[in-house]
Amino acid sequence: MMEPNRRLDRILHRVVVGAFFLSLAASLVARPRSAAPNPPASPSPAPTKKSVRQEDSVFITPAKDLLLRPDGEHKADALAHFVEGMSFEENGEMDKALAAYRKVLDVDPGQANLASRVAALLTRQDDFPEAIDVLKDAVKANPSAPGPLLQLAFIYTKYLRRTDQAIDYVNRAIALDPHNIDAYERLCEIALGAGDEKKALQSLDRAIETKSDNPAFWARLGKLYASIVFKPDRPPKPEEVARVNDIFKKAADRAGDDAAALKDVADYYASTQQIKEAIPLYLRLLELEPDDINAREKLATGFVLTNQREKAVEMLEAIIKEHPEKYQPYDLLAGLLDDVARALEREKKGDEAKAIFAKAAANYEQSLIINPGRASPYLHLAELLLGPLKQNERAVKVLSEARQHFPQTPEIVYYLGIAQREAKHFQEAVATFEEALHEAEAEGAEIANARFYFDYGAAAEQAGLHDKAADLFRKSIAVDPANAADAYNYLAYMWAEHDTHLDEAEQMIKLALQADPNNGAYIDTLGWLEFRQGKFDQALNDLLRAAQKLTREDPVVLEHVGDACAKLNKPAQALDAWQKALNLDPQNKKLADKIDNAKTKMSKGQPPNANPIQ
Repeated sequence: MMEPNRRLDRILHRVVVGAFFLSLAASLVARPRSAAPNPPASPSPAPTKKSVRQEDSVFITPAKDLLLRPDGEHKADALAHFVEGMSFEENGEMDKALAAYRKVLDVDPGQANLASRVAALLTRQDDFPEAIDVLKDAVKANPSAPGPLLQLAFIYTKYLRRTDQAIDYVNRAIALDPHNIDAYERLCEIALGAGDEKKALQSLDRAIETKSDNPAFWARLGKLYASIVFKPDRPPKPEEVARVNDIFKKAADRAGDDAAALKDVADYYASTQQIKEAIPLYLRLLELEPDDINAREKLATGFVLTNQREKAVEMLEAIIKEHPEKYQPYDLLAGLLDDVARALEREKKGDEAKAIFAKAAANYEQSLIINPGRASPYLHLAELLLGPLKQNERAVKVLSEARQHFPQTPEIVYYLGIAQREAKHFQEAVATFEEALHEAEAEGAEIANARFYFDYGAAAEQAGLHDKAADLFRKSIAVDPANAADAYNYLAYMWAEHDTHLDEAEQMIKLALQADPNNGAYIDTLGWLEFRQGKFDQALNDLLRAAQKLTREDPVVLEHVGDACAKLNKPAQALDAWQKALNLDPQNKKLADKIDNAKTKMSKGQPPNANPIQ
């Protein structure tokens, strides 16, 4: 990456090049020609003589008015020296660059931008006298340019400690251009450098009296004022806040469609906790720059901080009613509804939450109908469909559409693999995960983290590819061993479920429980592993403990409890646990068959564990 100073240098080059070329063109082209002398009077017309046709293609003597005059030749030489200086500077040959630039200034010392550039280079070499001479020559040759005056003020303040002369130069620059915010900032810097905060504010108060219609002038002035008034060690006085607010209000009033100025004002209000003032500005900014993610986040934060979600929802619904063709309000409304629904979930109001999640999804869908060219709404919508709405097939469809719109986005392919897995398209999911991996490598994207390998491993396990799943879980563990408890648990459970690698499974579940000893799912894996090892008493104890640790009843854990009870010849407890599991998972035919078989055996006087539990 290019260093900041070097990047700034190149930007300055472009500025200087533009200014130099414009001035050179003006001097070479815009100069009026001398009037041609009148032909001598003739008493009578000369006899007409047929002229010989002149062939332009072979006529090589240029017309006299096309020849470069001496001053034009000097200008051409200056241009050559300027280009040469740029080349030297790009190569880091500063002495040669300065020599070339000085030749340009010898021809035209009034090139203010170039003079400032040369002075800056000389200043870096601590050649302050020479830098001052260059700038003073520029001021003499081009007395209407404020730039050299401000740079002189900088040198006199920072390096020579001659504040009075510096202030004089700044005042001269202000007299030339009263709307130049750089000049007032320089005055402020001089006062702050001398430790005089009061005088710094006075210099900014002087700028406030300026009749400028430029919103950037007022936004920058507001920032300067705020940097002095707002301090971490003391709150500002109300009158100081009012003063800064008034400056930023002037910027907002003049901003029009200036997105940069609107953002500056909105950010000021947000940073000073004046959220109600910031919100309408961020809404306006999003109309101008709808893809400004930073503005969206700040707007959403503003709604939350002002605790006015319902008002925000009403506001956005009104905007949608007035402008149904704009997609931005749909996005914002969907995000707010998502927040509201999650708050209801935390309050255990599941039905209300689900209805609002559905509204959030509908708004994301409408946004995508209007403008399908953005990836984030697809991902937000898929998250709702896979999570609280449990509409996995619909999520597959949404992410498949997203993949068509964004064919070189591996993250979308990754999420599509998750959706296919949740929709029980296990073989497709495995293929999609592999495609995501290859596309990420081709695009240089980094999605192959521990979570990716865990999700891929889960898809492979559900597709019946147990060896592949084990390899993927091991990769997940290797990438982030400190946060691998889920991978340890899944691997241990898979082996216990298939009654294989039980010793290694025991090591895995112990590692998971070391990380989270009260995790009900991990304790269930331990109990099920003990069941497979024939430790039925110990298994039942741990399985019952797992059921207690879980925040809600789980059909898998209850089925395991029933299986352990059956092995211990506790038929009533076994049937009770299995029936509870079936109530939670009524589509589980295997569990229903298990209950019917147990009842049949018990009616014949046989223990329910006459055959091994599968």
